Amino acid sequence: MPSLKDLRNRIASVKATQKITKAMQMVAAAKLRRAQSAAEAARPYAARMEAVLANLAGGITGAAAPRLLAGTGADQVHLLIVCTAERGLCGAFNSSIVRLARERINALQAAGKTVRILCVGKKGFEQLKRQYEKLILDVVDLRAVKQIGYGEAEMIARRVLGMFEAGEFDVATLFYSRFKSVIAQIPTAQQVIPAEIPAGGANGAVSYEYEPDEEAILSTLLPRNVAVQIFRALLENAASEQGARMSAMDNATRNAGEMIKKQTQKYNRTRQAMITKELIEIISGAEAL
Repeated sequence: MPSLKDLRNRIASVKATQKITKAMQMVAAAKLRRAQSAAEAARPYAARMEAVLANLAGGITGAAAPRLLAGTGADQVHLLIVCTAERGLCGAFNSSIVRLARERINALQAAGKTVRILCVGKKGFEQLKRQYEKLILDVVDLRAVKQIGYGEAEMIARRVLGMFEAGEFDVATLFYSRFKSVIAQIPTAQQVIPAEIPAGGANGAVSYEYEPDEEAILSTLLPRNVAVQIFRALLENAASEQGARMSAMDNATRNAGEMIKKQTQKYNRTRQAMITKELIEIISGAEAL
């Protein structure tokens, strides 16, 4: 049985941990508001970009379609861009994204495809390297970035586009977690190269005339669309990370409170038992006299 000093030290340790988890919960809540606003603001732009591309693609014939839209004509080499957080203590946020990526890797390998991985974020790399270290090309480290901006997404997009132009892969898929609420983040896989055109092509019966022609506009919009979709994924990830961390730290704070309660009860019972034992010894000694 632990001594009273051991129990006091244990209670003090749990209380100190509870203060830390409570502080992390408050910090995550403050960051969440800003991250959620940024993610929600990026969604209409990204969706409208997809709609414009769909409309443009409707007027393109097969031979004139850019490679970023039509693809290389092959489906052998797949690049998986796995976006996760740089830090932990955010529940199952990182592991859920990695799980989705791992399922895709296994499915592609079972089909005889070649898989290459570009990790954005340290936590995804740490989990994937245990099983797929030879498939990982590089890790994009964003730990020094306090607030995600379009520049970071553009830097990643330039690298991905450079690899595509060099013929290093045929299909690129983006993995991230879409923010839904504080307690719900949805792991998502989105193909960015070649660009996926929504069903129906051009929107309804609306027809537009473009100047310059569709091919010239697409040559500018398609590379930008890759950067826009990566930027959207990073913003969604940032909001999802803070939401998951806020929920995880809230649970940790509650668990610490329950542990403190149990340890305090144990401390009081042990102290009462020791006092009772001492009283019995004193009374027994007095009666012996």
